[in-house]
Amino acid sequence: MRRPLLLFVSMAKLYVIPTPIGNLEDITLRAIRLLKEVDLILAEDTRTTGILLKHYEIHNHLQSHHKFNEHQTAGRYAERIKAGENIALVSDAGTPAISDPGFLLVRACIQKGVEVECLPGATAFIPALVISGLPNDKFYFEGFLPVKKGRLTRLKQIASEQRTGILYESPYRILKTLVQLCESCGRDRCVSVSRELSKCFEQTIRGTLGEAVRHFSENEPKGEFVIILEGNKPA
Repeated sequence: MRRPLLLFVSMAKLYVIPTPIGNLEDITLRAIRLLKEVDLILAEDTRTTGILLKHYEIHNHLQSHHKFNEHQTAGRYAERIKAGENIALVSDAGTPAISDPGFLLVRACIQKGVEVECLPGATAFIPALVISGLPNDKFYFEGFLPVKKGRLTRLKQIASEQRTGILYESPYRILKTLVQLCESCGRDRCVSVSRELSKCFEQTIRGTLGEAVRHFSENEPKGEFVIILEGNKPA
């Protein structure tokens, strides 16, 4: 059965606005203007976003929109936009809906015929991929691996994937993830591990999975990580 065509009837929009992943200068002029002009800003963490707004002297209404309340509030905000309010959505860093809250609100807006506009801007995996030195003509974005259920299944699938892989990881699980990748893909698979991108202590470690495991066994992991994994080479 064909789904009906959704027509956008409201003049107001949901603006999905990327924010810096570290350096506060990594934001577009249009993003700053819209954050000043919209009727409301929805933020993953109002304290984090408050620092950005203060830096750019943006004085606007701010409300929380995060993974713990988005199921209950997405429809309500979509209705407000449909009624004529312009609303901006931001996450703590990077582009909303990329491993951050945002998908549910975007979907709710589309279902209600509300226009959604996503500004181009910061996201952590693009600079990590570019500086990895690994092939980037074809790649896939894995994001965060499942913590428990389905984790080993995904690791097996990743091991056979021929495209370059992109994974996110926290400092608390980076070593465990690298060890498991080492076990599933082999110690000689090439990898690039970037942390604290665009910040003062930005660092990228390149080598084999075995070398990466040894490095983070000897050096305490700090910051947020992006893993760029070489694809499986066909026999």
